[in-house]
Amino acid sequence: MRKLVPLLLIVAPITAAQAQNTGAVRQACGSEVRTLCAGISPGGGRIKQCMIDKFDKLSDGCKTALKDAKAQQAGK
Repeated sequence: MRKLVPLLLIVAPITAAQAQNTGAVRQACGSEVRTLCAGISPGGGRIKQCMIDKFDKLSDGCKTALKDAKAQQAGK
C-alpha cells in the first residue's frame, strides 16, 4: 500500500488533466461530432478518424480545443 500512494500522486494529476482536455473537446466539438459524424459508431478510433477527415469543416473553437488537447498529450 505504501508503494501505491506515491504512484497515485503522480498519476492523479495526469488523469485530471486528460479529463479536463476531454471535457473541453466535448464542449467545443460535441455538436459538430453529432452533425458531421452522425452515422459513425463510437469505438476503435472511428470518431477521431471522422474528425480528422472533416477537420476543414470544424469550427475554429473545436480546432483550437483539439490542438490544445494534442499539445498537452505530447507534453506529458
